[in-house]
Amino acid sequence: MPMNAPPDSAGDGGAPSFSPLYQQIKALIMRGLQAGEWKPGEAIPSELELAARFRVSQGTVRKAIDELAAENLLVRRQGKGTFVATHSEQKIQYRFLRLQPEGGGEPVPMQRQFLDCRRIPAPADVARALALRAGEMTVEVRRTLSQNGRPIVLDDIWLPASLFKGLTAQRMGDYKGPLYGLFESEFGVRMIRAEEKIRAVAADGEVAGVLGVDAGSPLLSVERLSFTYGDKPVELRRGFYNTSTHHYRNELN
Repeated sequence: MPMNAPPDSAGDGGAPSFSPLYQQIKALIMRGLQAGEWKPGEAIPSELELAARFRVSQGTVRKAIDELAAENLLVRRQGKGTFVATHSEQKIQYRFLRLQPEGGGEPVPMQRQFLDCRRIPAPADVARALALRAGEMTVEVRRTLSQNGRPIVLDDIWLPASLFKGLTAQRMGDYKGPLYGLFESEFGVRMIRAEEKIRAVAADGEVAGVLGVDAGSPLLSVERLSFTYGDKPVELRRGFYNTSTHHYRNELN
């Protein structure tokens, strides 16, 4: 998709013309990312090249790229350039995983087990969250995340079936990287932001059995709605976290 429109035309489906100039450039770069002009892991043009393309100063382009890097959509590499962020990168892998072991340190990889993967009509609440039509097909995935053989997380995940054709439990289990890396590399769906609702709950019998805790044990319930470009919801995830040996950590900037 060519991105050679002057910034003041960004009102044509892009940022409003009255927004700051760097925001208009940011919107045009986002448009290119959404259209797949630059794939995850690929370098984008230099600041000078983008400045010439958009007919603005290099400083304006730099400010737009700074914001996209702060939002984890782009990654600067010293001496190499700026690249489209990918969920396979170590820095990005744990962006959406906030569970950390007691004692601090970086999140450590957990062992995944996929318990179920099936195609079902979207329940009403799932359809509303994912902006689907009533009864539209979804892929429902159930998995656990474990450490040292002990389940820590039970996740129920819903995805629009139209975007994830051919997704199976075996395919997910065979993929060595993070689940969002699989979605990005094999289905072309990139998660760029998420909203979460967190509350304390008591484990019911089914969840307690999967996590190996007593019924009624305190758990953290985390409901996450993840979005791709254009603020389109593409994943609803409801997880139960056993925080007896872990804590949920977030940074507020």
